Amino acid sequence: MNYYSTNNKSHRVSLREAVIQGLAPDNGLYMPEGIPVLPASFFESLSQLPFQEIGFQVAKNLIGEDIPTNELKRIVDHTIQFDAPLVEIEENVFSLELFHGPTLAFKDFGARFLSGLLGYFANQQDKEITILVATSGDTGSAVANGFFNVPGTKVIVLYPSGKVSDIQEKQFTTLGGNITALEIDGTFDDCQRLVKQAFMDEELKRKLFLTSANSINIARLIPQSFYYFHAVAQLKGKQNEIVFSVPSGNFGNLTAGLFAKRMGLPIHKFVAATNKNDIVPAYLKTKIFSPRPSVQTISNAMDVGNPSNFARILDLYQNDFDALLKDLVGCHYSDEDTVNIMSQVFKNSKYCLDPHGAVGYLGLKQYLKSHSSTVGIFLETAHPVKFKDVVEGAIRQMVPIPERLNVFLKREKHTIRLTSSFSELKQFLLLSL
Repeated sequence: MNYYSTNNKSHRVSLREAVIQGLAPDNGLYMPEGIPVLPASFFESLSQLPFQEIGFQVAKNLIGEDIPTNELKRIVDHTIQFDAPLVEIEENVFSLELFHGPTLAFKDFGARFLSGLLGYFANQQDKEITILVATSGDTGSAVANGFFNVPGTKVIVLYPSGKVSDIQEKQFTTLGGNITALEIDGTFDDCQRLVKQAFMDEELKRKLFLTSANSINIARLIPQSFYYFHAVAQLKGKQNEIVFSVPSGNFGNLTAGLFAKRMGLPIHKFVAATNKNDIVPAYLKTKIFSPRPSVQTISNAMDVGNPSNFARILDLYQNDFDALLKDLVGCHYSDEDTVNIMSQVFKNSKYCLDPHGAVGYLGLKQYLKSHSSTVGIFLETAHPVKFKDVVEGAIRQMVPIPERLNVFLKREKHTIRLTSSFSELKQFLLLSL
């Protein structure tokens, strides 16, 4: 399988180049040249397949022969060491819990898969791979833990100072070893801009073997499609139309779902549910894509004012606005809406939502008002304890901290403070050689 740039379809590279480069030289995002439909036999047996086997078949369908079969199987088995259970909250309303991995966030799937791939590629060369990642919360912790002590790799995490939760921050600032945390005086959009500028800088590209672990990297999206198939498998053949509501920030998770639909998964519709950073819902109403500085909210992992992966979505639909509207609806909610629904769901169902899953739940319920025969699934992307203060304030009850998080909280934070100036980041990277 070859991969092309969203800015130039004639620019095509191998999987290895797409994963290691992260971003195309023309600043485009890599897309597979084709998304093959899985065979009917796969869907006929889907509800009986183990999660790891589902992941392997989906990965093989997208990657083809680019990775030896035994290596791909090993990488997928390493990725899926924990479940993504479907939990019924009320009739025909399900939570897809994606927080059962080591850092209690959905990004554990993508980070572990990417670390397996890059570890495989690193073994084939002498030069150390430097992974640059911008985070608004969970990406940093998932990537840092996924790559911790992976030979031949060095991880540098950029995050906005004061704009991630304490628990999230501790998960990637306390590891040491091959993990460095850069605390940036700015927003997530500043961090993302700095990473992109680094990839476009000719001197850095000559002197460092740079790649990214953000969802701009195609290897992050491939494993995120696995759990859409696993969710449908757990429905055990329900005949209703299926809709997924995806809490959305940088839109990688939703893009992975659209990949799954292109591979033949019977998904009727997607709901793109955002917080006040409603750039994509606004586009779906006005046909005008108007990025703007992000606004800080309690669902901080979604505080993105210029969602990178939306370029992939537009490319997938060949910029056909009407075709996109057939598969996607958008909505957005305030912090007040989010807190109120967290309180209400806990009171009625004793189910504890995190602020991101709460936005997904709101979007799903809004859609179901006019589609009552639909089976709805919303993505619960992080464990509620990662947003302890907000969640406890909403449900008026303590949220116990799992022991694997307590381990991080007892450690000392180590960061390097930088401004949002690219020259500062560049100087740091050159001095780190």
